[in-house]
Amino acid sequence: MAAVSGMAASIRGATESDTFDLGGHSVANINTTMTSAFQEPFPLSDMIRITFVVGAGKLGRQKYDEGAQKAVTSALRSLGFQEDRGASCVNECAGTFKSQHDTGKNLKTVVVFPHIVGPTSSAAADHLDEAMGGVTLQDDDADGGNDMNSILPKGSPENMIAMSSQSVFERMLQSKCYAWHQKKGCVAAIESIKKILQDLDTKLLSGTALQDAEQDLYDSVSMSSLEEKEAFVKQEMHSQVEHGKLTKWERDTLLAQVSEKLETLENDIKTAQHEQKPKRLTKLKGVHQKAQERKKLLEDIVPKAPPPLSRNPEISKLRTELRPLQKLEDGAKGRLLSIKETQTLARKEEILQEIERLEYVSRGWFEDEDAFATRVQASRAVFDARDNKQKGKKTPAGASGASSSSRTVVSANSWVIPGAKKPVGRPATKKKKKPAAGGNVFGAMMMDSDSD
Repeated sequence: MAAVSGMAASIRGATESDTFDLGGHSVANINTTMTSAFQEPFPLSDMIRITFVVGAGKLGRQKYDEGAQKAVTSALRSLGFQEDRGASCVNECAGTFKSQHDTGKNLKTVVVFPHIVGPTSSAAADHLDEAMGGVTLQDDDADGGNDMNSILPKGSPENMIAMSSQSVFERMLQSKCYAWHQKKGCVAAIESIKKILQDLDTKLLSGTALQDAEQDLYDSVSMSSLEEKEAFVKQEMHSQVEHGKLTKWERDTLLAQVSEKLETLENDIKTAQHEQKPKRLTKLKGVHQKAQERKKLLEDIVPKAPPPLSRNPEISKLRTELRPLQKLEDGAKGRLLSIKETQTLARKEEILQEIERLEYVSRGWFEDEDAFATRVQASRAVFDARDNKQKGKKTPAGASGASSSSRTVVSANSWVIPGAKKPVGRPATKKKKKPAAGGNVFGAMMMDSDSD
């Protein structure tokens, strides 16, 4: 990419959300700036928000070219950007923009979510957990400070589901609700949001005015958009079962449900036969047949292993970095650490905390507690197995047993689990002190020091 200068250089140099005032800029200058700033992805892993002030009220209107807003949006469209009123500061919204009117400050703005290089593929699926922390339903302070947290908590999955466009929602579903049972939880969340809108409708019909937060939600979220999202999730759930993409826990849960349904249907069929109701009997037999086919489908499914943690590569690097630190700590038992060793071991606690954080943010939306715990344990087991295999390769074929027995061997599980108690290794074998010759106290002290 050719070198850029002026405002375009400042825009491309942004590493966090920033605002740029286009007051005094001509349409031609704005076109050049937009093209230079946004024609290439930003070298960032996390999404940022670039806000352009393109207009103001009566007092500041003369500062801005009348075509400033149109110049910004036209230049962005020519670069492939799409307008999305539901866009927010998450990686899934890269390449979108939206126009806003800050009624509190009386400013007109265009908010741009640029294309970015993005996080590594291992982190991309999970990045949303951290990015959501700064997202509100309006996504900006440009709404005059209205707070909607009392209805849909800030940063919650319900918040993101309600406010995202259909295309963004579909991408979020793939990254945050990969398992069948998570999609089921997503359907339940959409139902709860629909219930909120229905309650607001009832409130309006009764003649009761809505509070500011309620009005904002009512104006921002439509029932039709929620129904479209719900239909998409149900379609994905059906496809997941049809293609056998279920874990053992999910398959067993569904088998238990269909078995219970079959038992109920069989009782209903007996009752219909006894009461001589042919139409009901025919209908029940049809439902029973479909339930049997579904049970057969589920029984034939070979359960899939739970998906790995999205941050596994980063976690593995940290665990690899932790290995020599653990070895140093185990080897230091029974003696004082040097200043350098103490400083080196200070890194261990930081690594353990970072591993715990990365494991936590790898959890998907609506993921069952037991299902997530299984994935965490599987991640640790894979690393342990790989670590033990590497240790076996490094061991010399003719190594003496005495040499290996003098070392303290610590299982990888004893240090990779954040918050676990420190492992107690086998105490180092102490060398017998040689008696000081001739009662020389200084000589005895020196020998003691050497033995350490």
